[in-house]
Amino acid sequence: MKIMLAYDGSRNAKLALAQAVEMFRCNVPTLMLVAVAENPRHSTDANEDLFQEEVEELHAALAEAKTFAENEGFAVQTHMAEGDARKQLLHATRSLQPDLLVIARHSQKPDGGIIAQSLSYFVDELDYMTFGSVSSFLARRVEVPLLIFPSP
Repeated sequence: MKIMLAYDGSRNAKLALAQAVEMFRCNVPTLMLVAVAENPRHSTDANEDLFQEEVEELHAALAEAKTFAENEGFAVQTHMAEGDARKQLLHATRSLQPDLLVIARHSQKPDGGIIAQSLSYFVDELDYMTFGSVSSFLARRVEVPLLIFPSP
């Protein structure tokens, strides 16, 4: 069994990795961690520096996640892509052919009180309705089973 997990090193991605490891441990799957660095829209020196910084952070996050999963007994492959996260993850499912794609629902939610949580839910819904999201894009187009872990 091959499980592909979209991984960006965020809190939700780390929680999704831990949940996937726990949930699928008995199946002894190969875990494929895929990160996507989004290209800057304008190729200025400042944007290029920020992009390279993002790439380095993602490589570090992938290395950390790989070590975690290997210590849990999983065979792990890492993959890095550049471009639109939605399209690159869709392309990765077609080229890597996993049996399952696991993603964490992205959230900008701060840890806070009820007002912060209410605002966060409103922003999440507005984001979903107006701009879509990686998870909603993949839910409509991906050709393998998809498991979306909700943000806690």
